[in-house]
Amino acid sequence: MRDLMDSLLRGFPVGYLIAWKNPNIKLKDGSMSEGKRILIDGQQRVTALMTAVSGMKVLDKDYKTTRIRIAYHPVEQRFEVHNRAIAKDSKWLADIAEAFAPSFKTHRYVSQYCAANSDADEDRVFEGMDLLTSITTNQLGLIELDGSLDIETVTEIFIRINGKGAVLSQADFAMSKIASSESYGGDKMRKTIDYFCHLAIAPEFYDVIVDNDPEFCASERFAPMQWLRRENDNLYDPDYTDMLRVAFTTQFGRGKLQDLVALLSGRNFDTRSYEENIAEESFGKLQAGLNAFMNESHFKRFVMIIRSSGFILPSLINSGNALNFAYVLFLHLRAQKAEPAEIETIVRRWFVMSILTRRYSGNAESSFDLDIRRIHERGALEHLQSIEQADLGDAFWEFGLVQDLDTSASSSPLFKVFLAAQIKANDKAFLSKDITVTDIVLNRGELHHIFPRNFLKKHGFPRQRYNQVANFAVTQTETNIKIRDREPAVYFADVVQQTNGRELSYGAISDADELAANLAANCIPADLHRMGIDDYDDFLKARRALMAAKLKAYYSVL
Repeated sequence: MRDLMDSLLRGFPVGYLIAWKNPNIKLKDGSMSEGKRILIDGQQRVTALMTAVSGMKVLDKDYKTTRIRIAYHPVEQRFEVHNRAIAKDSKWLADIAEAFAPSFKTHRYVSQYCAANSDADEDRVFEGMDLLTSITTNQLGLIELDGSLDIETVTEIFIRINGKGAVLSQADFAMSKIASSESYGGDKMRKTIDYFCHLAIAPEFYDVIVDNDPEFCASERFAPMQWLRRENDNLYDPDYTDMLRVAFTTQFGRGKLQDLVALLSGRNFDTRSYEENIAEESFGKLQAGLNAFMNESHFKRFVMIIRSSGFILPSLINSGNALNFAYVLFLHLRAQKAEPAEIETIVRRWFVMSILTRRYSGNAESSFDLDIRRIHERGALEHLQSIEQADLGDAFWEFGLVQDLDTSASSSPLFKVFLAAQIKANDKAFLSKDITVTDIVLNRGELHHIFPRNFLKKHGFPRQRYNQVANFAVTQTETNIKIRDREPAVYFADVVQQTNGRELSYGAISDADELAANLAANCIPADLHRMGIDDYDDFLKARRALMAAKLKAYYSVL
């Protein structure tokens, strides 16, 4: 803010503001209403001018109203951020907003200034104050984009003009559109979305809202989110894009947020005109969608379904859009009054299917739009079954999935699903008698190499070879330390001997049947005790096939 004021004082260019004009809308009485401008670029500069020059209070990142004061030295003609020392120094105008108030008299101020600072040159002080007050006459460029432009064009224009190349999302435009429509409660709706998303991540933010926004707290919009102040589950912490996408897709049966912006503007897709009744209806439907999203019973029930699939931590979920559409599906089925057991099965299978097939990893909006339309046409179960027949046939499980598991990325969504399958099955960790995969994952345990990393590195294997996901297993740290860099033929031969009465060295398994069950649960080839360096590639191939078979069995019981 200080630098902006200095640039204005010196007549330096400060860039353009970019606004997008809302389309003119046809009112119910047949007259036309001029569309407002939505600020697309220049928020920080406008905020600076509002608080520093106009003296207005603005909201900070914690939604507290605050004033940021900029001080001015009229003799040296420079700015500084207000502080206690400046407040006590008579050579400074502690708050430049005073100079722009209607009641401010430059002559009176200069006289008082010189009286307090006897060494000050009156002409120099006058010059400095005239220069300060003249910044209100400086040109600030405004680029106004026509209301008929679509979001893609506006975004492209913004990126090309903005030197930082910042990316605006469809949701950013939607939030701007919502906030600008005060006649339909858009300003309060925007605040509802912001507050809910903030509370979902930080329940302690509840006290900040109560202390700083009593008007909102007294409204009916606050009650649906108050349950979040007691909620510490972080499996699904939606941001405003997630919330808008789910509420819009659920209520409007569409998946593209640019359509939401158009509908909130009153767009009639048939006549290509803009009408007040469509805008009013759209705001009402969106509010209904937000209410369904925020409903405590809905939200917790949905999270419970996802958790019952084995996805017990956010780190196991790579695709936020898969989670979002699963919630869309849940809310849709609830609205259709489907049986709870049917809802659970369909939502679980859809969620896992969309991760396995990477359904929303590309153009998510188009996929959302296609899926919600098909669900409305055919029904959720029939559409899911058609996807399964097309994308999850034997070829997928026996060949495609096995090939996709040939990766060194431990962040692979397929490997995360494999861990979820182990968690759902309550599998024991590799070579553990009682400690489960769930126990280790919840305690942020690490993955360990079945063929030890250092063993493979010594034989010249590069990182992408020894870090194959088929070489990873959830293992107790103490077991991994004991294994060190021994090859499987050495350390696992000792494990086998433990089942024949030898002293326990690796884990606590002493029964042959228990060891066989542990290997099966972790998809480890039964002949690991005979494998050395020359068998590594065969081991990976065999384990990928076993992992794919486990995922197929997991999916079938969701």
